[in-house]
Amino acid sequence: MIKFNHFNFNILDLDKSLAFYREALDLTPVREKEAADGSFKLVYLGDREGSDFQLELTWLRDRTEPYNLGECEFHLAFVTDRYQELYEKHKAMGCVCFENPAMGIYFITDPDGYWIEIVPEKR
Repeated sequence: MIKFNHFNFNILDLDKSLAFYREALDLTPVREKEAADGSFKLVYLGDREGSDFQLELTWLRDRTEPYNLGECEFHLAFVTDRYQELYEKHKAMGCVCFENPAMGIYFITDPDGYWIEIVPEKR
């Protein structure tokens, strides 16, 4: 057996990121791991739909510079049955960074500049 488990984003401000993911995508911590010396903390976020997939946020105590995300040619995607509701919420939050009406999708950015695709559920 092999199946997806989690995906990692390295972040600068753990509290800011946790607040963003809670507000924007309703993700909540499901487990954490902290180094004995406090040098790093891993927080795994899960959705309320019960999927096994998690987003790992990695915070490094001594990191002060933003991460170089290159050309952002990667992203995490979410499917939703509340597409229009989330779109309006994300517009109000000011985090929509790209829209593709022809494909029926849009992207938001998190506090560290990671792109997240929002896809409507197929009916």
